[in-house]
Amino acid sequence: MDFTLEVIPLPVTDIDRARDFYRDKVGFHVDIDQEVMPGMRIVQLTPPGSGCSVALGDAIWDMAQGQTRPEPGSYQGLQLCVADIKAAHAELTARGLEVSEPVQYAPDDGATFMYFKDPDGNGWAIQEYRRRVAEPLHKVLADLKREG
Repeated sequence: MDFTLEVIPLPVTDIDRARDFYRDKVGFHVDIDQEVMPGMRIVQLTPPGSGCSVALGDAIWDMAQGQTRPEPGSYQGLQLCVADIKAAHAELTARGLEVSEPVQYAPDDGATFMYFKDPDGNGWAIQEYRRRVAEPLHKVLADLKREG
């Protein structure tokens, strides 16, 4: 049985401000923005090319039994991957995102990162993984499934 990571609830203080930030500054696609049941609005956004989304909502944690609502800004280390970090940096800064300059920690593929925070302080890393140009993750996973 496959267990796919597809949605990460993200704690924010203002759903509209967060939606606008992720849509306009980071370039995520708004998949859902609606009241899914009385009193429960969900905004789900997906990074381009990703199979995993973030969900913003006031009552998301109320549905999950035994879970405590995390504080807005408490998520750190969320990570996006790109094939060309310089192109991603140029695109994001052109959108007005305050993102760090890329830092290369080693010459290996996968060792260059840049960082940003959302308006609440949730911290993101963007990793350059040049191999994804020739081997998109969805293709690698499909090939592994066929082999397995």
